[in-house]
Amino acid sequence: MVVAELKNIGKIYGKGEASTEALRGIELKIEKGDFWAIIGPSGSGKSTLLNILGCIDIPTSGEYFLNGQLVNKFTNSQLSAARNETISFIFQYFALLNEYTVYENIMLPLNCRKISVREKKQLVNYYMKRLGIEGLSKKKPTQISGGQQQRVAIARALVTKPDIILADEPTGALDSRSAQMLIEMISSLNKDFKATILMVTHDSFTASYCDRILFIKDGKIFTELVRGNNTRKQFFNQILDVVALLGGDVRDVR
Repeated sequence: MVVAELKNIGKIYGKGEASTEALRGIELKIEKGDFWAIIGPSGSGKSTLLNILGCIDIPTSGEYFLNGQLVNKFTNSQLSAARNETISFIFQYFALLNEYTVYENIMLPLNCRKISVREKKQLVNYYMKRLGIEGLSKKKPTQISGGQQQRVAIARALVTKPDIILADEPTGALDSRSAQMLIEMISSLNKDFKATILMVTHDSFTASYCDRILFIKDGKIFTELVRGNNTRKQFFNQILDVVALLGGDVRDVR
């Protein structure tokens, strides 16, 4: 089942001589249960692509289909609904609200859902337990570690049972040990929950946990890699080879 499909996507910011072409001719098809990484140097268009997939930005040209629906023609209310019901985000710096407890932060996306309070509580409790943070429910984000905050952010992303999860440099703000634990957790979520995940990263080690890699340079697709039957170590080495071809200007070791 195809969750998201991009057809000849282009994105231009500004007009005339001041315009910048951020994306050119992007073709991408994401199926349910896929685990993708997007790699590219700074300014390559990674964040723009993620924003388009997340219905935060609209392409200048081309077509974006989300669950078979043409996003280009969505109204503002439809875009908001997609961001709340179909898509979830995991941000590098967590984007938690410090005035709310862990429990309340995870509950936030459910506040607009027309489901019972009981069901909302069951969902929050389930994902807190699944991610090992049930003991933190009454704490504020400022009272827990960075790794724990990231778990809260993941629980918040999962609680709506989204069709696709978009992760923007999820390990970027963590130390090496916490980063590895986090990417292993995200990988297990992909396998255990069949979660469809698309992750922007500069880190080849993090990307090696994915099934497919999309490399972007100068707003265009440079190449793709599929892990297939390769071990993670073999896949990692393949990623490093492509990074070298890109110019070695993305972070390839940790």
